[in-house]
Amino acid sequence: MDKRIFLSSPTMHGEEQVFIKEAFDTNWVAPLGKNVNEFEKEMAAYIGVGHAAALTAGTAALHLAVKLAGVKPGDKVFCSDLTFSATVNPVRYEGGEQVFIESERETWNMDPRALEKAFAKYPDCKCVVVANLYGTPAKLDELRAICDDHGAVMIEDAAESLSATYKGQQTGTFGQYNAISFNGNKIITTSGGGMLLSDDEAAVAKARFWATQAREPFPWYEHKEIGYNYRMSNIVAGIGRGQLLHLDEHRQLKEDIYRTYEAGLAGLPVKMNPYLDCSRPNFWLSCMTIDPGCPVTPEQVRLALEAENIEARPIWKPMHLQPLYAANDFITVGDRVGEDIFARGLCLPSDIKNTPEDMERIISVIKGLFT
Repeated sequence: MDKRIFLSSPTMHGEEQVFIKEAFDTNWVAPLGKNVNEFEKEMAAYIGVGHAAALTAGTAALHLAVKLAGVKPGDKVFCSDLTFSATVNPVRYEGGEQVFIESERETWNMDPRALEKAFAKYPDCKCVVVANLYGTPAKLDELRAICDDHGAVMIEDAAESLSATYKGQQTGTFGQYNAISFNGNKIITTSGGGMLLSDDEAAVAKARFWATQAREPFPWYEHKEIGYNYRMSNIVAGIGRGQLLHLDEHRQLKEDIYRTYEAGLAGLPVKMNPYLDCSRPNFWLSCMTIDPGCPVTPEQVRLALEAENIEARPIWKPMHLQPLYAANDFITVGDRVGEDIFARGLCLPSDIKNTPEDMERIISVIKGLFT
């Protein structure tokens, strides 16, 4: 069988080992240390945000962002509907209740019209969690303006969109609190890990406190609040520092993959995942939707690719369709965009190690189903 083509696997370069070796040579292999401190500074500088806290996962960053936003048991929190569950689960960690907000077709992200409708129904909501799906920025300035008008904290889930820009500004800077991910399949990885970003220095300091078991500054172990073991290890941070050196290179390779699909699938009854002209996605995952009425289904495409040892994945199932959240409210302006994209969409192999021959192989399998 031909070699396995992955959806999106890690790509290492070598500089990672330099930072890891330094941690070993200095015996700073436990949590915290020079790599953690420098990784926070380097990432904050790259993104253009004041402060960062390196954590064990993007989910941990979102959890602490929800705590910083002051979410309490029973509070309504407006959340992107078409996203991975990690975007919304941290709301439940704090006892909040997610209200899912429909997507718009131009970016597949939270629809500002649906968000306004949600505030009309729940005017007391004080927190909104917005995701940038598959590396494509949402209408971030519109969404932030609506949040500000209603006195709500906006949390930007930029887990999938590191290095993407919206109107020239990096994602991960539009919310009061922002989260990025370094999971193994992301545009850069630390094997696992994430980061909380904010211009609020006191808030990031508080997040670091919570992330180190909320230990008070006493010589003994003194605790006044619930804490968590969320801080990133110095070894993991070393991987991240090496990866960060190649972030722009990875972003360009991701775009090259998207453009190859765009050209190779031209003329078929399919469309690539859309984005706004004022944004520059990081093209983390290239996705396609099959035109309505076409007899070919996304599952047929996925299975045909899998038969050739090629990995593809369905679009995220909208949160309001998940059994876990069946009782939660869902605010739509009538088009049911997320349900439609889920029914007609597929994430295509987007590994930056794909060769031109790999891409030709993938595209050939897809074309074969439409002829």
